[in-house]
Amino acid sequence: MKKWLIVCIISVLFVFGACHTKAVYTYDVKKPTAPNILFILADDLGYSDLGCMGSTYYETPNIDAIAGRGMVFTDGYAGSQVCSPSRATLMTGQFTARHGITDWIGAPVGVNWRTKKRYTKVLPAAYKHHMDTSVMTLPKALKKAGYSTFFAGKWHVGDVGHYPENHGFDSNKGGYHRGSPAGGYFAPFNNPKLKNHERGENLSMRLAKETVRFMEASKDKPFLAYLSFYAVHGQIQTSKEKWKKYQEKANNKEIADKGFEDGYFLPMRKYQDNPVYAGLVETMDDAVGTVLNALKENGLDKNTIVVFTSDNGGVVSGDNYSTNCFPLKGGKGYQWEGGIRIPYIISVPWMDHHGQKNRTPVTGSDFFPTLLDLAGVPLQPEAHLDGKSIVPVLKGDALEERPLYWHYPHYGNQGGRPVAIMRKGDWKLIHYWEDGHDELYNLANDIHEDTDLAIKQAKRTKNMSGRLIDWLQEVGAKYPIPDTLYDKAKEKEAIAEKKQNVLKKHEALRKDMLKKDWEPNKTWWGSIPTID
Repeated sequence: MKKWLIVCIISVLFVFGACHTKAVYTYDVKKPTAPNILFILADDLGYSDLGCMGSTYYETPNIDAIAGRGMVFTDGYAGSQVCSPSRATLMTGQFTARHGITDWIGAPVGVNWRTKKRYTKVLPAAYKHHMDTSVMTLPKALKKAGYSTFFAGKWHVGDVGHYPENHGFDSNKGGYHRGSPAGGYFAPFNNPKLKNHERGENLSMRLAKETVRFMEASKDKPFLAYLSFYAVHGQIQTSKEKWKKYQEKANNKEIADKGFEDGYFLPMRKYQDNPVYAGLVETMDDAVGTVLNALKENGLDKNTIVVFTSDNGGVVSGDNYSTNCFPLKGGKGYQWEGGIRIPYIISVPWMDHHGQKNRTPVTGSDFFPTLLDLAGVPLQPEAHLDGKSIVPVLKGDALEERPLYWHYPHYGNQGGRPVAIMRKGDWKLIHYWEDGHDELYNLANDIHEDTDLAIKQAKRTKNMSGRLIDWLQEVGAKYPIPDTLYDKAKEKEAIAEKKQNVLKKHEALRKDMLKKDWEPNKTWWGSIPTID
């Protein structure tokens, strides 16, 4: 355990060591009049799941190369701790309370929440199930400026009539209402928007190839290629070869006897030692490499902006309990930094940042105006109401300090609670809707959110909480309501039973995956189920 801890500490120092350095950039190539944009979005990829973000277990050389040329925002945030709200924020440039999609589309609300048998204190708020087609989105704004627009992969921001092609994308390969890969990561994909070519074809690589075909056909016109991987969402799968590589890598380290710790509702994974998940991450990175190589081979790398980010934190609890987001607390679905802080990388070919790390707090809503700004396209301030162009930061200047807001009036499948969040400067306030109490953390000194300063900093807490509530009222936010059938004893019993059953199953599965003779089934695809 000591060796593992030392490696983790060194990784953290690597990630944060250069954060205070002022940006230095050079014009290595002439800025094009209409640069292409390659936007790469991972699903459920955690803050620490990349080599460039400190992981010593997962191997991601291609994504690391994007970071090596670009700027890495160490305080980069997703729009939400779960997928659909965050994805809508990327499209609209608006915080979740404003655009109205506050939970993953399909989650039960109101009295229907009782079917989950969680016996919670409040019932989750209602939320919108799609973006209105009248809304100005990033692809619409770029299309209006003469760009070809392409979408590949996971959508999950609306059903029929609200697909990518209804929101500004000229073509759509694989995007529909589902949030997980229906057929798993190997064909047949069982995806109405993605034809099967050959049995066993890898989904991430297929999406990359579709993206390459689009880029090669669009050389003579500026384009937006939006590659939205289903990876690394559960159910997690990989090839036998990649599993073996990471099984051996994990066993070359000192593996802890216990792999989970206590969470609010579910156990949380303590380490990055899941060989199946590691293989899934690397396969996604291989797919990224395919696209980056195509840019270079087609002479497009010098005039293509590349973005890499994730839609929410890594899965520490729930689903397949895949990863750990150290040095952050929690993961997907949670109100802590592990749920909302994510990889946030921008590479601009005429600004060589040499992998510089910047601590400016930025969020998913900022991509919309930033990409328009970089492309020389007029901003849409009446649309991206909450996003700010961070081009000044890319040029070495500073942004004026501003509040960032999150609103999640729901219970996460992973154990998160109904909250609203505000960050301003180094301070983060969490407001809990179950009982109205606040927590306050100084992230500069306490990135793991261990010390609640709400009482000690009572005046700051009151001011931030008041400003948060005022903003939510201003944008018409919806709130959870008390459950009149709430039974504290039943809730406590349900939590204890769930924790015990899940912990036993996943401790056993964790150990099985690290055995030399482990096999999920005879074919190695379509075989690893989610364990509830």
